[in-house]
Amino acid sequence: MSWGMKHQAVDLGLSPFEYIRLIFTPWVLLGTVLLILWLLSRMTLLGWADLSYVLPVTSIAYVFSAVLGKVFFGEQVTWQRWLGTGFIVLGIIFVGLTAANTTKQESLP
Repeated sequence: MSWGMKHQAVDLGLSPFEYIRLIFTPWVLLGTVLLILWLLSRMTLLGWADLSYVLPVTSIAYVFSAVLGKVFFGEQVTWQRWLGTGFIVLGIIFVGLTAANTTKQESLP
């Protein structure tokens, strides 16, 4: 989505129709669809596991964004961001090693 917006000719005085045109460019539209899919998959995960387990695991998206930004888009990723990404990975590992503490709820007849 970011790449799609950065590669558009944008004026500050755009009309509402120009904004709509920008939203429906292929890259921006693809980014929007991927965000919607991510939200739906996260909601599904929350239906299966505890919030304290799902949130750290879904933070893997920060790792993917750093790697994909560097590899495919040539973004500058500072050592501080790589360090933060490493901490996220460590957090994911620690959460993955813990046992789930969810109790099954009885279903209604």
